[in-house]
Order: sequence, then structure tokens, then C-alpha cells
Amino acid sequence: MPEHLVHVVDDDTPFRQSVALMLAECGYAVMEHSDGWSFVRAVQARAVGCGLVDVSLPDLDGIELQQMLKDRGITVPLVFMTDRAAVPTVVRAMKAGAIDFIEKPFERRTLLSAIDAALARYDATEDPELAEFRTRLARLSHREREVLDGIVAGLPTRVIAYRLGISPRTVDAHRAKIGARLHVSGLPNLIRLSLAAGVTGEPKH
Repeated sequence: MPEHLVHVVDDDTPFRQSVALMLAECGYAVMEHSDGWSFVRAVQARAVGCGLVDVSLPDLDGIELQQMLKDRGITVPLVFMTDRAAVPTVVRAMKAGAIDFIEKPFERRTLLSAIDAALARYDATEDPELAEFRTRLARLSHREREVLDGIVAGLPTRVIAYRLGISPRTVDAHRAKIGARLHVSGLPNLIRLSLAAGVTGEPKH
């Protein structure tokens, strides 16, 4: 079925083929791409399904690819794969509309969960999860909200610590507590829901 088409975009051929095989065994139609431009051409011709894209492609940076699709009016939802998800990169991708970030190596259930969310073209504004998130967000302390603003702004831990006059270890402790209080696991989910709830990353005065 067209809506179950997954474009797997990765220049690592053995890895790409293994992921494609895993998805095919789970019933998805799969199209492989060894570079970003191949993917762009395919979805430009027919924008169906979703993209599972390595964020560090040799020809196109994953974020650049995402922006290129957006500029061309192509609305294929993307899930990014990465060896290590740096906070600024995750923030930029989620702000631009990425569905999720998954770190290699990932488990089958992690992959399938991300793909299913992408294929459903998840819209947080229609999800009751967002309403619950807003309620919990309002209960954060002032300092926790300051740390969250820094995270959503894409600032590294050391920069948040410097701006708030606290230690990086204290920032990490606040970040863990924020995730627990908001009932959110993982940086991509925290950023996605925060953005949907109107957290801009701008400091409050």
C-alpha cells in the first residue's frame, strides 16, 4: 500500500539493506536510497509514505535535506537516524517538523514505533497527550522552566549552566527531573511536545 512506503536513506549499504529487510519482513513497502538527492527526486515525483533518513549523509546534511523538501512543498514526514543525537541538531530538526530521532543501533520496536508515528503523520495538536502535557508544564518550577527554555532553544548544557549561574551537573539534574515531571522520555519527545505547547525557548522576564 502506498501509505506504507518507507524510504530508507543511508549511504552505509549493509546497514541500509538490513533495515530495509527488517521493514519488508514487517509488511512495509521499502525503497532504498544511498544518497539524499535520490530520495529528493523520488518524493518530488510522488510524495507518499515517510523517510527514514541518516542525518549525516555525504551529499546532503539531513537538516538541509529536510529544509529542501519544505521549500519545495514536499510534506513527507521524516524520522532521522543518527549515531549520536546532539541537542542543537535535534532541536533544529524537530522545529522543522521531524517526527522523531532514533539513535543507532536501535531495536526493532524502536524503529517500528517511529515509522508508525511517521506514517500516521502525527499531529500533536489533536492528541490528548498534549493537553496533559500543558497541565504538567504549568506545574514546573521557575528554574525548571528556565532550563526547559534553554533545552528547546538548542543550547548545550554548559551554556544553560553559565546563563543561569549554576553547574552543568545541576542542569542535568533539572533536565532529568523535568522529564519525570512531564512524563516524557527522550529528548525528541520533550522538544516536540514543548514546541506544540508553545514553549519557544525564549527566556521569560
